[in-house]
Amino acid sequence: MFRSHIVVVDLGFGDAGKGATVDWLCSADAGLDVSAVVRFNGGAQAAHNVIADGRHHTFAQFGSGTFSGVPTLLSRHVLVEPIALAGEARQLAVLGVPDPLALLHIDGRALLTTPIHIAANRAREDARGSSRHGSCGRGIGETAWYALEHDAPTVADCLRPKVLRDKLQALAAHYGALIAPSEHRYEPIDVLIDMYQEFAAAVRIVGGEQLARFARRGRLVFEGAQGVLLDEWRGFHPHTTWSTVEPRNARAMLAEIGTAGYVLGVTRTYMTRHGAGPLPTEDPDLTYPEPHNTTGRYQGDFRLGHLDPILLRYAIAAAGGIDGLALTHLDTPGTHYAATGYATDEGVIDHLSPGTWQDLDHQQRLTDLLTTARPILTEMPDDVPPWLAQTLDTPVVLTSNGPTRTHRTPTSTAAAVA
Repeated sequence: MFRSHIVVVDLGFGDAGKGATVDWLCSADAGLDVSAVVRFNGGAQAAHNVIADGRHHTFAQFGSGTFSGVPTLLSRHVLVEPIALAGEARQLAVLGVPDPLALLHIDGRALLTTPIHIAANRAREDARGSSRHGSCGRGIGETAWYALEHDAPTVADCLRPKVLRDKLQALAAHYGALIAPSEHRYEPIDVLIDMYQEFAAAVRIVGGEQLARFARRGRLVFEGAQGVLLDEWRGFHPHTTWSTVEPRNARAMLAEIGTAGYVLGVTRTYMTRHGAGPLPTEDPDLTYPEPHNTTGRYQGDFRLGHLDPILLRYAIAAAGGIDGLALTHLDTPGTHYAATGYATDEGVIDHLSPGTWQDLDHQQRLTDLLTTARPILTEMPDDVPPWLAQTLDTPVVLTSNGPTRTHRTPTSTAAAVA
């Protein structure tokens, strides 16, 4: 089906079905000989639901090919949270994955998310009250922000207790005033150092050469976290993640090993969003079942809206283009609608420009526009895949009409375009 390395990216606000897509690509059903799943952004806040062979797991830091025994490489662009990772390994072991930590390879340059970052994140979000940004409360933003101006702890520091201690003490001192008045506490630094040393002994901490090693053994599947519409530079501020979600990092890593990849964009047949931020096609009357997406203390409600080709075209442009589409949730019952335009104070618009990369003022203007935009809806045809392919000028190469591997079907287009 695919003849190159594959980059899987969510074209929405997350939860489109990336994990299930990666799980299928890594399975024997796909027959793609995948040597590793490479995580290229995000951290422990990822929530990629996979149902396969009677098992369900919400993948956070492990790659979604784990059920098939495919190793995970957490690249230097991932924020690694060892305590949550150990908990996830225990869950996978209960599900029958033998020695899950043995499947992990972690780039030593990756930033370390600590309980200090998490406590600071939650204290700051609590202080925002009704103006919360929609954080997951997992310390992602604090990890990325602190590293911009400080000598931040990395995964490799877990092998250097003295260096790690100095960095953790500086981190705790920096956040002391924010955390002290709040309800959020964390383990003493000595306890953290002991845990991090155990973590370093249990996983493979590697350098940048590991990517090429995996590439020589077989195909790479790059698994993104969150969605392009939440991207730190392309999303709608301030309701974004501190992570480059569009496939810039994956493309750069592929360039390092002298090759390119096939970018597979994932979307549902309708739009979803966790928490605050614009969702122009939101419709409270949509009541599709969401067994794995619930209200979060920090994220807020899980929201539903009609399909929005305007936002999908925006995401494709922001991603620098994609090669094919994976369309999920074709089994969702009822009549489906899609937006053909927005009615706004500036008139009817049917196109959004990503603007210049890192232009946050432009992104804020888009947030303001989308917050009050009123969708103009049309009924979608019964045969959605060819209609969406034509609408987005991108072939649909994989479809899904249910939650498991057996519900995934490559289209007749797939072999022709791969």
